[in-house]
Amino acid sequence: MKEKISHTHHISQQFNTELDDIKTRMLEMGGLVEKQVADATNAFMNLDTGLASDVKQGDKLVNSLEVAIDEECTIILARRQPAASDLRLVLSISKILSDLERMGDEASKVADSAIKLAELGGLPRSVLEIRHIGDHVSGMVRNALDSFARLDIDLALEVAEEDKAVDLEYGTAMRSLVTYMIEDPRTITSVLQVMWALRSLERVGDHARNIAEHVIYLVKGANVRHVNIDEMTATVQEG
Repeated sequence: MKEKISHTHHISQQFNTELDDIKTRMLEMGGLVEKQVADATNAFMNLDTGLASDVKQGDKLVNSLEVAIDEECTIILARRQPAASDLRLVLSISKILSDLERMGDEASKVADSAIKLAELGGLPRSVLEIRHIGDHVSGMVRNALDSFARLDIDLALEVAEEDKAVDLEYGTAMRSLVTYMIEDPRTITSVLQVMWALRSLERVGDHARNIAEHVIYLVKGANVRHVNIDEMTATVQEG
C-alpha cells in the first residue's frame, strides 16, 4: 500500500527545497549506515581489522551528519512552523536520524568486537550466526529506508514483522553459544565477543523497526510505537 503525501504545494519554493534537502540527506546518511552494518559484519566474519577500523572511523561521519541534518530540521520548525503532513515529515526525519545514529554506534561496537576477537586469535568454529543475523538486519535497514523513500507502509509493516524473526534468531544463537562455552570453557572470552556483536546486530534490527514505525506515523498520522504487530497491521490496513 503506497500512499501519496504531497509536500509540493507551498507558496514558498524555498520551503519545498528545504524539505527535499533534509529528505535526501537523511536517506544518504541511511545508505552510509547500511554500509557500516554490512562492513562490520564482514569485518567480524573475516577478522578484518582494517575494515573494522574503517567502520569505527566512519561512525564519526555518521555522528556529524546526524547533528547537521537535525539542526536543519530545527531551523525549519522554527522558521516555517509547518503543519499537518509537513510537520509529521520533519518530526519523522528527526526521529529517524536518531535511530540511524544509534545503528552506526552498534556497527562500531561490532567492529570493536572484531578487532578484539582478532587479537584473541579468532574463534575455533564458524560463526554463521553473525553472518545470518548481520545480513538479515542489513536488509531490514535497506527496506526501512525504502519504505520511507516510497511512503510504502506495507513495506514498513514487513520490516516490523522481520524484527520478530531476528529476535527469535538472536535467542537461538545465544543459547547455542552458551552451550558452546559450557562444553569448552577455554572459549569463554572469545565467545563473549561473539555474543556482544550479536547483541549489537539485534539492536540494529530494533532501530530498523523504529524507522518503520516512523514511516507509518508519517503516512497515517498514527503512533504505533509500543503496539503489537496485529495492532500495527490494523492501523496500516485502515482506509
